[in-house]
Amino acid sequence: MQPKRVRVQDDLFHGRERPGTMTDYRILVTGSRDWGARLLIASELDALLSEHKTLTLVHGACPKGADAIAHDWACFRRLGPGELVITEPHPADWGTHGKRGGFIRNAEMVAAGADLALAFIAPCSSPKCAGKPAHGSHGATQCAALAEKAGIRVRRFTA
Repeated sequence: MQPKRVRVQDDLFHGRERPGTMTDYRILVTGSRDWGARLLIASELDALLSEHKTLTLVHGACPKGADAIAHDWACFRRLGPGELVITEPHPADWGTHGKRGGFIRNAEMVAAGADLALAFIAPCSSPKCAGKPAHGSHGATQCAALAEKAGIRVRRFTA
């Protein structure tokens, strides 16, 4: 998916797209609740912010793990001069959807669109999971797969 372009209304471009003028770059962050590598997430997001100057950070609003780390990074980076980070949290509606709430939320995040997805996947730690052999956490793995199917470029990081 190519970055979106801004329509510019001025005499020179007559309402056409100005080459090289782009709107914010949308990053979908998905990750395991158990993810703890803060520096990896921060360095990936720092590099993207340095390149694009304006980011919209789409995440699942989990209070721990990769979502929380990415959200904390965004709150801190908002203080930087000349840079803009917008957060777009998508909390799961567990009350309405029960156990499927996370998967439904992931589909909504992917449907909202992104230029790139960063997937921080730790090993599955569910005591109820009988999946063999060892595999990644279910939610982050499913979200990354949905993003790829939707044509969003995905970078996977595993613990």
